[in-house]
Amino acid sequence: MLYAIKTSPQYTTWEDMLSVWQTADEMEIFHSAWNFDHFYPINVPDTTGPCMEAWITLTALAQATKRIRVGCLVSGIVYRHPAVLANMISTLDIVSGGRLELGLGAGWNEEECDAYGIELGSMKQRFDRFDEALAVIHSLLTQEVSNFSGNYFSLTDARNNPPPIQQPHPPLLIGGNGEKRTLPNVAKYAQHWNYAAFDLEGFIAKREVLHQCCADIGRDPSEIMTSIHQSAEMDKLDELEENCKAFKEAGLDLMVFYLPPPHSADVLKPLAELAERVG
Repeated sequence: MLYAIKTSPQYTTWEDMLSVWQTADEMEIFHSAWNFDHFYPINVPDTTGPCMEAWITLTALAQATKRIRVGCLVSGIVYRHPAVLANMISTLDIVSGGRLELGLGAGWNEEECDAYGIELGSMKQRFDRFDEALAVIHSLLTQEVSNFSGNYFSLTDARNNPPPIQQPHPPLLIGGNGEKRTLPNVAKYAQHWNYAAFDLEGFIAKREVLHQCCADIGRDPSEIMTSIHQSAEMDKLDELEENCKAFKEAGLDLMVFYLPPPHSADVLKPLAELAERVG
């Protein structure tokens, strides 16, 4: 099983995040490092606090590291036109020397969208938009010229030049558990699926659904990396280690240690030791 870290860019400082990522970059046990894509803090009582923008921080962190793979888990389609995002993806893959992991999701945060005047839409509208965005981004990352006509997006002889270093594109992660829309899209487009919950039983059940989605289109599910978040609280490391063992036994590919802010590089050594023990 591989291991990663995730630092939410909320209620922290740039200097602390930088220290964590640079330290993790020097520790071979960590495969990748991730942030998230929000403008307001989430999962906290006070959402008025500081939260840095995802892609600017990710670009800076990519430049400040050399080895570790970097990604946003996940980037909300609702926030940026997919053609603009495709150009950002290619550029950051180049800037990072081909280390980008591409995480995409439909978006869900009503508070942010309402505050900024972004139309989030109904659940159906969100996933209709997501379907189109995946097609647009995939085309722009893999084709010299793209044309597309949908209800939300359209392209006319559109180019994305220069292309990403990684071919045909950086590994695409789709996060979520929906059986009607999300998991079929994982089977169709993704190289990585992130189970958007924390429990082992749910992960196993949704993975079976994903395998059936792959069978429906003739795809080998072993081509798709699986991952899950687990909160990395220093006073609960024994529990975290047992969870890692259980998920490893179940065949999970990547365990993402979600580091609670404010961030400190001091947490990485005990997490690395835990990962080494579990293997």
